[in-house]
Amino acid sequence: MVAKSRPWALITGANGGIGKALVSEFVQSGYNVIATDISETIELEHKNIYFMQLDLQKFVLDETYALTFANEIDKITSVMGLSALVNNAAVQILNKVEKLSRAQWQTSFDVNLSAPFFMVQTFLAGLTKNNGSIVNISSIHATQTKKEFCAYATTKAGLSSLTRNLALDLGNKVRVNAIEPAAVATEMLKSGFEGKDEQYKQLEAFHPLARIATPKEVAELAVFLCSAKARFVHGACISASGGIQGCLSDPY
Repeated sequence: MVAKSRPWALITGANGGIGKALVSEFVQSGYNVIATDISETIELEHKNIYFMQLDLQKFVLDETYALTFANEIDKITSVMGLSALVNNAAVQILNKVEKLSRAQWQTSFDVNLSAPFFMVQTFLAGLTKNNGSIVNISSIHATQTKKEFCAYATTKAGLSSLTRNLALDLGNKVRVNAIEPAAVATEMLKSGFEGKDEQYKQLEAFHPLARIATPKEVAELAVFLCSAKARFVHGACISASGGIQGCLSDPY
């Protein structure tokens, strides 16, 4: 059950750590949320959340599949249409350059870069009608990266560039911005440091704020960018890095 008077937000990658926080924050901020994920169910339950399974690679490659999905969104939102689109879903395929397969490279681009573009294209009319807002969840890897992140970092650099170009092409129809987080304390990240408390503390210490971001902090920024308080913010790629974006990692 959803409240018909609320504006609609569509969020991809809703079952991830940042995705769950985004869904919760948008609901708490007065939105109905269409939460999408490649998984068959969503772990969050709320009367203002409508879950839809979505395979973003198929959305990119199969126009019939994309059209069917778009028609379902139109039915759900009725005459209102979307007011916010958050392109959050991503795959992070890590490998050495010489070992990256063509399939891994293509999947990275389909999900991380092509899907956000086609989501914008698909829902542009409704977003325009509602003076809507688009937020792309990019990454610090758009500008600073490390070994074996070639596919992921290249797609995130592309997503940040896409954000700036969409702002120019769309003008005053829809506001488009990106968030470039550094490390975020998702369950996935923390599980990778299980039994490695010292390494986790070291990761936190690398950040000038002496900690890493919470998913909620990223979500709060996304909600702000979709709000009237950010009405002059357009084409921005905002660093949410705790200051690490300005740091060299040279040994002392």
